[in-house]
Parts: sequence; C-alpha cells; structure tokens
Amino acid sequence: MNQGKIIEYIDQGRFVCTICLQDKGNRLHLLTPSNREVNLSPKRAILVSGATIDIERPREELLERLKDTEEIRKRLKGQIDAIEIWELISEEKESFHHKYLAQLVFGEIVTDDHISALVRALFEDHLYFRLKDGRFLPNSAEKINSIIEQREEEALREEKLTQGSEWLKDTLQDRGKEDSASEAYVIQLLKQLALYGNEAPDFKSGKELLLRADISHIGEARKLLVKLGVWDEDENLDLHKSGIETSFDEKQLDEAARLAMEGIEEQGREDLRHLTLLTIDGPLTRDFDDAISLEIDGDTFHLGVHIADVASFILPDSILDEGSAQRASSIYMPRRQIAMIPQNLSEDSLSLKQGCDRPAISLLTRFEKTGNLVDYRFVPSVVRVQQNLTYDTVNENLGSERMFREMHKISRRLRENRNKEGALGLSLPELQIKFNADSALALELVPQDTPSRMIVAELMILYNWLAARFCMDEQIPALFRTQSEPRERLTIDDNGYLYYVFKQRRKLHPLVIDTSPKPHSGLGLEAYTQVTSPIRRYLDIVMQRQIGNFLMKRGPFYDEKGLDEIRISVEPLIKESGRIKRNRFRYWVLRFLRQHLGESYPALVLYEMKGKYRILLKDFLLVAELKREPRVALHPADQIRVQVKNADPWQDTLELSYA
Repeated sequence: MNQGKIIEYIDQGRFVCTICLQDKGNRLHLLTPSNREVNLSPKRAILVSGATIDIERPREELLERLKDTEEIRKRLKGQIDAIEIWELISEEKESFHHKYLAQLVFGEIVTDDHISALVRALFEDHLYFRLKDGRFLPNSAEKINSIIEQREEEALREEKLTQGSEWLKDTLQDRGKEDSASEAYVIQLLKQLALYGNEAPDFKSGKELLLRADISHIGEARKLLVKLGVWDEDENLDLHKSGIETSFDEKQLDEAARLAMEGIEEQGREDLRHLTLLTIDGPLTRDFDDAISLEIDGDTFHLGVHIADVASFILPDSILDEGSAQRASSIYMPRRQIAMIPQNLSEDSLSLKQGCDRPAISLLTRFEKTGNLVDYRFVPSVVRVQQNLTYDTVNENLGSERMFREMHKISRRLRENRNKEGALGLSLPELQIKFNADSALALELVPQDTPSRMIVAELMILYNWLAARFCMDEQIPALFRTQSEPRERLTIDDNGYLYYVFKQRRKLHPLVIDTSPKPHSGLGLEAYTQVTSPIRRYLDIVMQRQIGNFLMKRGPFYDEKGLDEIRISVEPLIKESGRIKRNRFRYWVLRFLRQHLGESYPALVLYEMKGKYRILLKDFLLVAELKREPRVALHPADQIRVQVKNADPWQDTLELSYA
C-alpha cells in the first residue's frame, strides 16, 4: 500500500511532489503542493518514498511537509554534478539503479530525499544519462557530442528566429535596421514557405518566424517577398522550384566569348553562299537556327533547308555542352526567355542573321513540279542568309513572290502525303500574351494554318524525317521520336474541329524517344528525329553532332548506349521545361481573368466528371472545371457561356459559374 507515501511523478517536464491520500489499486489519489487532489495511474509514479506520513494530520501540516520536502530535494539536487557521475561509470556499458547512483554521490547511507535529488538531476540534465525502464543508462561520448551539437543548433536557431522576427517586423513598419544576416535568414525561410507551403524543408522555423512577427498565415510569404522587393508581383515560382539555371556563370560566359571570336572552319564544307536563304519567324525572334532556300530550274525545284551548325562550336563535354545538357532546352515565356546557350552565341555568332556567314548542316533536295521528292543529301556547309522575314511578311507577299508560292505548294504536297499515311492534323491556334504600354494584358489566338507557318512546319518535318532516314540508311546511332497508333481514330463531325482535337488527343499514346526507329503515327512517317533547333534543344545538338561527324568522315560520336544515357538524363528536364512553360501561360491567362471578374466567355464542354464538367474556355484554349448544378444538364460538345467568379493565378485556381 502506498497510502501516506511521498510519490513523485512528471507532469509537462516537471517533477511533482505529492502525498498519497488513498491507494485504490489501479489509481492513486494524491495531494499536490497547490492543495489540489488528483488521481494518477501507478505506472506514472517515478519515485515512492520508503517513509510514511500520517495522512490524518491537518491538511496544513501535510502541505507544509510537501513544501519542506521539495526545498530539501531541490537543495540536494544542486550538489549533484552529472558529469562526475558519468565519468565514474561511463565505461561500464550497463544501466544503474538510482539508489546506487545516489550512494556514489552522497555515501552509503541515503534517504528518499537523496534519491529524489539524484533522479531529478539526471532526468533534467538530458545529456549524460537517459532513463530506461526505471534505470539510468549512461550515454556514449558520441551521443553526448551529438546532443551538445543539437543544443547549440537549437540555441542558434532560437537566436536567428528572435532576431529575424524583429527585423521583419521593423522592416514592414519602415523602421528596419541594417542586419544582413537576419535579412538573409528571413528571406530564405519566406522563399521556402512561398514555394513549398507545408512541405517546406524548414517549415517549423518558417511558421514560427511568421507567428513571432504577428503573421498567422504562411500564405502571406509570397506577398512579403514582393513587399520586401525580393520578388516581383509576377514571380515565376515554378522556375524557382525547378532549380533550372536561369543565367550563365563566369566560366560559361568566358567560353562563349572565346567561341564568338572564332571564325568558320570552311575545310570540308560546301560553299552555299550563292543561294538565296530566308528565315521565317515571329517578329521578336533573335535566335535564328533554321533557314530555307529554293532554286527553280524548269520543272525541277532545288529546295534547301539549312540548320545552324551549333555542334561544330559546342564540343562534347565542354563547359557549354554540360550547361546545355543541364538546361535541356530554351524556355520561351511571356516577358521571360531562358536561353539554353549564352545570348552572344544563340542570338549572334550562331544565329542565322541576315548578311552573316554561318556554318550549317544543309539538306539539299530535288522536287518535281508535281511535288514528288526525287533525291536528297545532307552536307556541311557555309551559308549566308539574305533576309530575316516574319510570318506576316511572307503571307502578305505570297501572291507576288513565286518563291513563296512554290514553297507553299511543296509544303501542301508534303502534308497531303503525310495525311495519306495517317497523320493527325491536331494543330490549334497559338495563344499570344501581349503587354500594352500601361502593362495591361492582351490575349490573342494566332492561327497556325497560315501559308508561312505551313511552309516552316512542313520543311522542318521534312528535314527531321530525312535525317532519320539518313541515320537508318547509314547505320548512324540516333535518337528517334516515335508514337504508337492512337487507341482510336476519330473523325470530325457536327461537334466541330475544336471538340474533335481535344477528344482525339485523349486517344493518343505519348511520344517516345528511343534509339530504335519506329513509326511516328501522329506525323504519318515511318521514322522521325529532331535536329532542326540546335540553338534551342540539347537533343538536337546531340543529333546534329552525330550527323555532322559522319558527314565530316569522322564517324558517329555516340554509340546507342551513350545516346540512351543522354536521353535518360535529359528527358526529365525536357518535361520539366514544358511544364514550366505551360504553367506560365496558364498563370497569365488567370491573371487576365482576375482583371475581368464578372465577365462571361464562350466555353466548350469536353467531358463529364464526378460532380463537375471539364470545359474549355475557347477564347484562351484554357481547360478548366465547372461545378454541376441540379438545374442544368450538360453534355460533351455543348457550347455554353460561363462567368468568371474568381481567379487566383498565384494559387492556380479558377472559379466559374453558368452565365
């Protein structure tokens, strides 16, 4: 029986000294120093005294006894040095009863007070001993050092949080003081919260920092970074999360500067500077990596497609090659372009600029007047572009320029041939996002089926198709782009082209990059690769390196295993770059819609989902969701109008209702 015993237990990390008023077997009824009576499970009792107190004594005496006991035990605890005890027994590698340890400190004869003081001292120390199954086990020296390091780190963390929260509060109230260390720490935590939310690596510290600065919601982190001038209002968070390098280091820039000064090594190259070369691109393009030419000789058309020979400048495993591989591709976004190659090369020394001699890998073909391909060859070349034209310029002069008309005829014939082989025409207008002088957003869908765009698209497909055939014929290891037959081929019906495109796309198999040539069903070709954008795509450099080396009689640079290793490392980066670009366009559309809350727009119902519909905002080609309403029954292909209730580009949310 424990009645009348002094019993100690731990509550919220503190020892509580009590007198047992009643032992009920499965619980103890205790009197605390604050004159409260509590019930406790016997399992929670840390120490039970040997001596017994008469509980029939007046309550004041019992409380005074508890007070005196507590003072004695605290005083005795102050005489205990945990490190001295540890040094005596640390080599024993076993656990010890608290009475034995108390005897080491106070001598053979010890009281309940001595034992309690010992237990308190070692328990509160947390450094040299740990309590296990009612006995004390000395920590190893390694464990002690680890605990000390943790305590130092926690103390440093506390100091940073205290100073950081004060700096943040002062700065937000325009009374900030110079403290670069605190500023860097705060910004680091805010960035983590803004990018990763609850999944932030140092979420606990970040949340604590905000709470100490009287900010309760971690969603304020992005706004704080904007207010502090660290980020702008439209900061690309996906880009931060991706880890993709957005600038070039000093070594890369030095290498680019050196390469920019190098001349063209003309030996082994065919001089094609007599040909009339044109580039056709958008008005803002500066990195021209493809040009076309056409010579008409009676009923024979000599069509040339010329690709800037980037691989001859950027050598394998060089600083710029490694940097390009780590980026995988250039990323083109509204208000922001991230080049794969430094601009002094991509927009100058390697770019097919008007009036400049450039090295190229040229495809020279002969077509009959009917549009049939007679023969072709690939050659290393030196070229000079006569004009950098825009799509609009070519379209406007199609009627007056025979060269444009004949190129258009050949392109149409190439597309017809592919269509006969099952190519899927699934192109849609391109969304262009423009910013007016007052930074107001303007969104426009630009058709992709104009003559000039068809010319460029079909001639690039021609180059890539024949490059794949060339690699197959010459047994050059290559990275082929393949696509299996769609799960189902649909036809355009009364529901219209737009609905057909989105429905057919859901039936497609994904594109696959492989070292084995297989058909590309979407393009209607028996083999396909990509090598027409070496300024913008790393795998195009790799393929150009393969073909260029072969043409220069040096043999392919990579074997199949080497190509596959490159594919494995680069493919995830390509997908990530594509995701960043898609998300950025979506961001700007949501930004536009945020400025037009309450307005209504035409939409197309794509398909039904549980409790909602997947729809397409036709003016922006933006896929969104619309909640079902009991009074409205919609079906796939229905044309409706929806109203914008809310749009948050930062949270990627869009709320629509029936207009």
